[in-house]
Amino acid sequence: MSKPLSDHDRRKQISVRGLAGVENVADLKQNFNRHLHFTLVKDRNVATRRDYYFALAHTVRDHLIGRWIRTQQHYYEKDPKRVYYISLEFYMGRTLQNTMVNLALENACDEATYQLGLDMEELEDMEEDAGLGNGGLGRLAACFLDSMASLGLAAYGYGIRYEFGIFNQKILNGWQVEEADDWLRYGNPWEKARPEYMRPVHFYGRTEHHPDGVKWVDTQVVLALPYDTPVPGYRNNVVNTMRLWSAKAPCEFNLKDFNVGGYIQAVLDRNLAENISRVLYPNDNFFEGKELRLKQEYFVVSATLQDIIRRFKVSKFGSREIARTDFNKLPDKVAIQLNDTHPAMAIPELMRVLVDEEKLTWENAWDICVRTCAYTNHTVLPEALERWPVDLFAHLLPRHLEIVYEINRRHLEKVAARFPGDNDRLCRMSLIEEGGQKRINMAHLCIVGSHAVNGVARIHSDILKETVFKDFYEMEPHKFQNKTNGITPRRWLVMCNPGLAEVIAERIGEEFIRDLDQLRRLCNFVNDEAFIRDVAKVKQENKLKLSAHLEEHYKVKINPNSMFDIQVKRIHEYKRQLLNCLHIITYYNRIKKDPNNQWTPRTVMIGGKAAPGYHTAKMIIRLITAIGDVVNNDPVIGDRLKVIFLENYRVTLAEKVIPAADLSEQISTAGTEASGTGNMKFMLNGALTIGTMDGANVEMAEEAGEENLFIFGMRVDDVDALDKRGYHAEEYYNRLPELKQAIDQIAGGFFSPKQPDLFKEIYNMLMHHDRFKVFADYEDYIKCQEKVNALYKNPREWTKKVIYNIAGCGKFSSDRTIAQYAREIWGMEPTLEKLPAPDDKH
Repeated sequence: MSKPLSDHDRRKQISVRGLAGVENVADLKQNFNRHLHFTLVKDRNVATRRDYYFALAHTVRDHLIGRWIRTQQHYYEKDPKRVYYISLEFYMGRTLQNTMVNLALENACDEATYQLGLDMEELEDMEEDAGLGNGGLGRLAACFLDSMASLGLAAYGYGIRYEFGIFNQKILNGWQVEEADDWLRYGNPWEKARPEYMRPVHFYGRTEHHPDGVKWVDTQVVLALPYDTPVPGYRNNVVNTMRLWSAKAPCEFNLKDFNVGGYIQAVLDRNLAENISRVLYPNDNFFEGKELRLKQEYFVVSATLQDIIRRFKVSKFGSREIARTDFNKLPDKVAIQLNDTHPAMAIPELMRVLVDEEKLTWENAWDICVRTCAYTNHTVLPEALERWPVDLFAHLLPRHLEIVYEINRRHLEKVAARFPGDNDRLCRMSLIEEGGQKRINMAHLCIVGSHAVNGVARIHSDILKETVFKDFYEMEPHKFQNKTNGITPRRWLVMCNPGLAEVIAERIGEEFIRDLDQLRRLCNFVNDEAFIRDVAKVKQENKLKLSAHLEEHYKVKINPNSMFDIQVKRIHEYKRQLLNCLHIITYYNRIKKDPNNQWTPRTVMIGGKAAPGYHTAKMIIRLITAIGDVVNNDPVIGDRLKVIFLENYRVTLAEKVIPAADLSEQISTAGTEASGTGNMKFMLNGALTIGTMDGANVEMAEEAGEENLFIFGMRVDDVDALDKRGYHAEEYYNRLPELKQAIDQIAGGFFSPKQPDLFKEIYNMLMHHDRFKVFADYEDYIKCQEKVNALYKNPREWTKKVIYNIAGCGKFSSDRTIAQYAREIWGMEPTLEKLPAPDDKH
């Protein structure tokens, strides 16, 4: 038998990783040594693994710089329409490997480091995640940046450079504990500070109304310092920019009104200004009306709009003027996409700049504003909608409050003209919510101030039109669109699952990486025994690799022949991790009752962070770990059922877990998950989905064939009907003995013998105030899981369904999503043309 290939030799054979030409490798080695020498000459004489990582990162970065400068030069000369994607979150993960993939440098770098006696995977593991996001919304922004660059769009991501990203999660005695994510501790090789583009941002103060306009005076100033990160497209020599703002106190901060002896305190107080970019708010799908958060939202919007307008004015192309002054051209040159309502302040801020500073008439400014801005809605959960108290607004942004009032006055005038005498409608559609304390409804502001409003999956966009924003849809139906979310196949297939990418490329070539619709051609191989075998083999290798990783990091022994049943996402009641728990308990009870049956072995993995203030979510984590303690230590069960809580789930862990999954759990109550994107990642990586007809699951079933997913549970109509009848948990509890047994075990301390009433709150919630109707879907879920078990016993049929799923993934590329945004909202045309490489002389 030939000896098994080393990891390095196996990686070398994967063609999608790029060619390792001899000159290329020699070049890389030389540059690597130059960077390493520079580091060590400055500091020490012994290199650590981190030194090697930084040397490699800087070597790869060198390949970006020329393309980056050339791309920006190209935009300056051609003066295309530019799109500005404004988001308070960009969940980027690691950058090194993604850059090598997009520049086709992976095999060359692997060979170069290997010849230098280093293992590239070990170096890649030194990089910190850029965890500047909570979950789906922030990761979507990251996928979109990759697609915008790969489609040759002149695009800019704008956000905040949080000093501390999403917390690191530790599990201590079964409980979540948070620790600060000090991701910049060792420096970030991918960013470049641009102090020459520093911008002032104003807060507080008051307004003065003069005959020649309004002045906002006596403000406090915070400086916004930009940091640029390159965003390379896939092998097209395009490198776009993500610009993140960091808060700096001005030099004169607190010193002009110096109190005698207050100098030291004044300098210390600079921290107050700089706290704006200190930390990411760790809430997913939940609004917390804190002043610091509103400051963050205005900070990113104000700095970004100054940048947009500066760039608009200095564009030279096709203009004899020194600078552009005709703002009527703004919507032809600028598109602003608001990622949820978090950057909604862009609308009143753009109005303030156009009216107060550029002296346009209100009507003219408003027309420009609406044609420039567009809004993406990400959730229908009422607790997630941003509703800022008017008094907080008045204090922090007095001029913007006046502008919002004027927007509202004119808006309600239009509503009244269109629907005379309908006072209820005026109340429902107002930007200002009366009653209790007055609040500004930011979603209403976004709809009124944008020319396009979109949901993120077909079912979600329909729900927006039929319920949440029904009044607005009736008034301006032309504004409402759907843009089903997508994921980048570069990170989520080529990079994280090179084995599968290679097996696919061997059959249909490499073009699918930029045109994912090509995967349809895999339907021709669904009965090809060699292909079935190859797909199954890659999955088994990925499972072995994950097993080794988990045994190393969590000290748990895993049966790699068991079904890997995985639910990874933020912990939230609507995502129904509790329904998953009820299945685990039910399966455990069945094995205990009949231990000699041929049970399909399962390893159930659940992972995700709970917002630190979300008590119920933290209790759900505690329940999962408690169930694991019982199940994993029961000798009757053996390795037929294991329950693992995956600690500190993040982008980098997702890249390891998703390629190894057999079963993907997408089990939210129908009508609550706007889209989901993890669902698409599992589908693309050869897992089968058990899920409700919610979010993008609906479209996944449509693309792959409903018979190739495990669909169960209530549809949206059923949920509505149940709401009308009234949901009574006890009925299910009394009717279903296995459900009653599981619930009694949770409530009675079976999983917490030392604290029998530990889970009484969860019991109480499920029995008496469960908004998400876990019991209503229990019976169908258990039956559906039985079908999953049966099919898993037939590996060939299972793998055929996997192939149909992969073949149906084309629609869920973020390239398709972004092409639709470009054509249908931004008025831009994507291109697959390559820019000339920096070394080309044309």
